[in-house]
Amino acid sequence: MNPPADGLDALETLDCDTAALRALEAVHLADILHSAETGRRWPLDEAAIAAFAIPDGTGGVNPGDRRALYHLIKALRPRSVLEIGTHIGASTLHIAAALRDGDGTSGLTTVDIRDVNHAQDRPWLRHGCRHSPADMLDRLGLGGLVTFVAGDSLDYMASCVGGADGFDVVFLDGDHSAAAVYREIPAALRILRPGGVIVLHDYFPELKPLWSNGFVLEGPYLATERLRREGAGLVALPLGALPWPTKLGSCVTSLALLLRA
Repeated sequence: MNPPADGLDALETLDCDTAALRALEAVHLADILHSAETGRRWPLDEAAIAAFAIPDGTGGVNPGDRRALYHLIKALRPRSVLEIGTHIGASTLHIAAALRDGDGTSGLTTVDIRDVNHAQDRPWLRHGCRHSPADMLDRLGLGGLVTFVAGDSLDYMASCVGGADGFDVVFLDGDHSAAAVYREIPAALRILRPGGVIVLHDYFPELKPLWSNGFVLEGPYLATERLRREGAGLVALPLGALPWPTKLGSCVTSLALLLRA
């Protein structure tokens, strides 16, 4: 288990306006995860992505989580998605694939602290990937939907405040420390469109293990709980057990939605 708090207690209280969040009662996970329409489309998109043989166990989202993100995006039908933490691009590909059949105006912006497509460094090779995230997207005909940003997530979100466009879905999967997530959630709320949703990865309710390996990542839960204690009207809705496998012989995911209480 990681050291507790990760500097969270040293941070000043932040304003957390949850007015733009979609209400808890407006989200029905069973309908999202068991959608027959999405279930029919999934095998086609997954087969195309599977051709890249993206490895599991690289520290990113597992294959079951990737499918859950695909279902979420299909159901929520966002016009604009922000992903924090591109890594090898596994979740990026699945989000973009889910956006493909929109009205042509949908798009994904994905932010990572490093240049995940750097031609000289080729960071994807260190994780056993044969192609960069941008290359995979281009090969799938999805490159035009995705904008890559190399830089700090908080700096990028601050640059979006007051702009003409916001985001319907923000997926936080970058720095998982409690201090970072505590700052990222209010920042995401400031650029969220009305009825928007924040998705957390590695959310462990009550800091209890979800899988047989006993692993717990504390940051997202601790950050969310501090915001709630400070009066933020938000609630975390874990996706829980999925209708398909995730990892270690389990169907449980660490994905959770942040919604308005």
